[in-house]
Amino acid sequence: MSSCTTVKPPVAAPAVPVPAPHPVAQAAQELPPAAPREFRAAWVSTVANIDWPSKSSLSSAQQQAEARAILDNARALNLNAIVLQVRPSADAIYPSRLEPWSEFLTGAQGQAPQPWYDPLKFWVEQAHARGLELHAWFNPYRARHSAARSPNAASHIATAIPAAVKSYGKFLWMDPGEEAASRQTFDVILDVVRRYDIDGVHIDDYFYPYPIEAPEASGAEAAALDGGKALKTELDFPDQPSWQRYRSAGGTLERAAWRRQNVNSLIEALYTGIHREKRWVRFGISPFGLGRPDRRPPGIAGFSQYDRLYADAELWLENGWLDYLSPQLYWPIAQTAQAYDVLLDYWLAQNRKGRHVWPGLFTSRIDAAAKAYPPEEIEQQIGLTRTRPNATGHVHFSMAALMGNRKGISDRLKAGHYATPALVPGTPWLGADTPALPAVTARRVPGATRLKFGPGTASAHYAIWARHGDQWRFAVAPGAVADWNLTDDPRLGPASAVFVSAVDRLGNESARISVLKGE
Repeated sequence: MSSCTTVKPPVAAPAVPVPAPHPVAQAAQELPPAAPREFRAAWVSTVANIDWPSKSSLSSAQQQAEARAILDNARALNLNAIVLQVRPSADAIYPSRLEPWSEFLTGAQGQAPQPWYDPLKFWVEQAHARGLELHAWFNPYRARHSAARSPNAASHIATAIPAAVKSYGKFLWMDPGEEAASRQTFDVILDVVRRYDIDGVHIDDYFYPYPIEAPEASGAEAAALDGGKALKTELDFPDQPSWQRYRSAGGTLERAAWRRQNVNSLIEALYTGIHREKRWVRFGISPFGLGRPDRRPPGIAGFSQYDRLYADAELWLENGWLDYLSPQLYWPIAQTAQAYDVLLDYWLAQNRKGRHVWPGLFTSRIDAAAKAYPPEEIEQQIGLTRTRPNATGHVHFSMAALMGNRKGISDRLKAGHYATPALVPGTPWLGADTPALPAVTARRVPGATRLKFGPGTASAHYAIWARHGDQWRFAVAPGAVADWNLTDDPRLGPASAVFVSAVDRLGNESARISVLKGE
């Protein structure tokens, strides 16, 4: 840390077992080992049709087929969560009385999919049926993307409350200094929390906008490709009316601090509001990966979100206004000025309340035109993250790279780091009650041991261990499943012992019950 700032060592997060990269092999024993725990997720972007839907002209059936393919791929890869962009630009990929249908869904803002269906409800149900969490990703302040082509609908905030929206470069932005803008974002997010069975709320790094002199790539990707360099010239965000109103009312903060306070107020309100509605819905933020300049480790340099985006991510961690932080660590380990491992350690050191730290990985940079990653870079970053006990997961940007299996990255992950499924780490500060025992029985069927779950069990997932010879095999089954087959090992034969536990929405695990014992 810099000499002008003293940073206390972080409070350790609750101990979380690190997933084994291969099937759990141990000497034959009566009880299975601990369940592997790791948050393994991918962002699914809807803006500009980056991930889904692939085109804005697809029929409802085609959209649903693409969604199923993404979720099937995620399940096969042993991911356990999808972070789906549901609000790309003050619009919605679900029916809303507050904001119009997204142009990126149907080709025209305000136009519903045909035949009509609710895409977010579809994604949630399909994800849960596969044992995947679904985190709803909101852009908090962007009001129009440069890729948009259709006119804004009457219900869009730029039309309905034009004073709350400012033009800046090729985009429209909601002004965080306008109460109507912050209220809109708060109301939109709480509306989704109330109406949908989501597992998390997720917001990205777009607070006050990135300076418009940034490279053609936008936002964090632009800064990442530019090496995180600070820009030499910037056109200031045009928030003079809201600033003058604040000063006229007796406000005493200087302008940069006032801007940060506008963002901080929304973050705190969201954390409180989300958990007031549903305590099990986790709140996650994915800020730009470089911290405050006055706290950075020696040798770290580049763009300052604290000074340019007015995002005080360190304060959010310090106050516990989030359940997980996914800093966008979009640089290679060997890039000294933005070294992945140094930045990860920096964010862990800020995490005094022991929240989850699940860094964002720039997986889409594999096979990219500029400064491409080899697949080994992502594998090494995951491996390095696992050496930090308080970093218990990661998020890939974006699912397109995994769907395309760029340079074999998906195959490599499935054969290595993701060979064994994993439970999402628990979130004990939101609730730590032990779930009830599962109602489950086992019987032999040709080629497998079949588990049957009773209808009275209320569980998000089931953790399942089966012993074949001297190896324990681990699996995770969706909570809504009625039957689950444990296939016989071609060499070691059927399972000689099976244990099952129930896992709730916050990752709390019940006691294990033995449902099959070998002779």
